[in-house]
Amino acid sequence: MIDLSVLTTESRNPDTINLDEMTPLQIAAIMNQEDAKAVKAVEEVISEIATAIEWATDSLNAGGRIIYIGAGTSGRLGVLDAVECPPTFGVSREMVVGLIAGGDKAFVAAVEGAEDSETLCEADLKEIGLTSKDIVIGLAASGRTPYVIYGLDYANKTGCHTVAIACNKGSDVGKKANLAIEPVTGPEVLTGSTRLKAGTAQKMILNMISTGSMVGIGKAYENLMVDVKQSNEKLVVRSQNIVMTATGCTREEAEKVLKLAEGHVKTAITMILLDCDPEDARQKLSQAGGKIRKALK
Repeated sequence: MIDLSVLTTESRNPDTINLDEMTPLQIAAIMNQEDAKAVKAVEEVISEIATAIEWATDSLNAGGRIIYIGAGTSGRLGVLDAVECPPTFGVSREMVVGLIAGGDKAFVAAVEGAEDSETLCEADLKEIGLTSKDIVIGLAASGRTPYVIYGLDYANKTGCHTVAIACNKGSDVGKKANLAIEPVTGPEVLTGSTRLKAGTAQKMILNMISTGSMVGIGKAYENLMVDVKQSNEKLVVRSQNIVMTATGCTREEAEKVLKLAEGHVKTAITMILLDCDPEDARQKLSQAGGKIRKALK
């Protein structure tokens, strides 16, 4: 039988023993108090997160991918981070991939037994053609999910970088990875419900890895997202606002130049700041590795 008693994520929180007697205000207050501990726990592993950002950036620069693997809440967080990257950073759906035990259907409904499989993740990684250029990031709040453990085993054989994110020190998944990121968030408000603090900490770390690596490959100028896709009315206006902020131009000029740049924000900014045509701007950006700041120099 699995011994969960050794996991801090499975321990009882002494401050919430009377959870079932608390008022709504008391529940909200104690959960807010406990969430602050997740932020502190992440702070304790910042150096490891920085290494993961560096490795992820290297993979993307080499033409590889960021691949998240996980089950349950952890798997859903990986999928969530992956699907947000294309509209935010203008990358393909294949650049950041989220694999969840049980497949896409498991995002909305649990697939019984999938997380305990010792072969399923290897099959999933083979299906997407894992290579040594990729980075595989295993997510498991408990740190003991077989789907993730055996997925990392297979990933290591390909020679790619492997990272494990768990919320217990000395986790099984951490031992399988090249790099272990283990923020200890402690007992949950609701015992064992790791969708709470543990999930919050994992989401924070994924935000850092994906955003940091995208900045590293030139998807930001200053603190502006310059590869955003204009896929709806809000993003059309946001794109104009970004061009205006970066260059000091009027909305009319931003709209005009974006049209000439075929909607590409980064190209439009470069055109205005270097007073050049679209083709010239694209060439300068290409020579600068897609980084506006470097192109300006």
